[in-house]
Amino acid sequence: MHDISARSVAGVEVVPLCDAVGPMGESLRRPLDETFPGSSPELWERLRDEEPGAFGAGGEWVLHFHCFLLRVPAGPTVLVDTGIGGTHSAAAGWAPVPGRLVDALSAAGAAPADVDVVVLTHLHSDHAGGAVAEGQPTFPNARYVLQRQEMDWLLGAPDNPVAEQTLLPLLEAGCLDAVDGRTRLAEAVELFPTPGHTPGHQSVVIDDHRLVVTGDVVLHPVQLADETVTYLYDEDAATAAVTRSALLERIRTRDGLVAAPHLPSPFARP
Repeated sequence: MHDISARSVAGVEVVPLCDAVGPMGESLRRPLDETFPGSSPELWERLRDEEPGAFGAGGEWVLHFHCFLLRVPAGPTVLVDTGIGGTHSAAAGWAPVPGRLVDALSAAGAAPADVDVVVLTHLHSDHAGGAVAEGQPTFPNARYVLQRQEMDWLLGAPDNPVAEQTLLPLLEAGCLDAVDGRTRLAEAVELFPTPGHTPGHQSVVIDDHRLVVTGDVVLHPVQLADETVTYLYDEDAATAAVTRSALLERIRTRDGLVAAPHLPSPFARP
């Protein structure tokens, strides 16, 4: 059983919220060595022993879809990512919809109306799919924050279902804040650009890298075991690898924790 209890860093409580667990759908599923180029058979053999929760009965990748609730003393209630969304979300073609984020939020003692800020690490369907429900923002009192580069990238691909189902409704509702680069959200909480997986990917840094909600900078335990291993669905795999290496090194110097959405345990020490 993996430890999914909350962590507290610099007074900020970080609560993992399990939205879903399941393998990647057949439309995107590939053998692991194709999904993660640069990996080796020996590394996969080791990881199957060390991280059995990342693998299904047939050896396939089982993803854990975590979002994170940040309770900041005398500051905003922050939700990092919004999960896969409902039955008809853009993630429905490959992820185990519907997600249960709202139920997980309730179990943590919060309601959608309690969220002040929603951070979208990036605009892939499994991270932004739950941002909007029936055409309206799921978190009615929140400002949604993403990097301007991410917004512009997706607006350049208007046929993308995430643009239609998530980005455009947020823009129409007037609740979307596009930021440029490093942005302070609260005392000890900062947004930090971590490009590569997508052009405007961002992570949430707490207390100067003592804990980082990494989004998809790290997707699988294989990338903690060997940070040079890339990912088939990175927009720019080379940039993503450089970003991952630099971020993990900084976290190590702070003896910090990674909070990663798709790992079996939501917290890991790199």
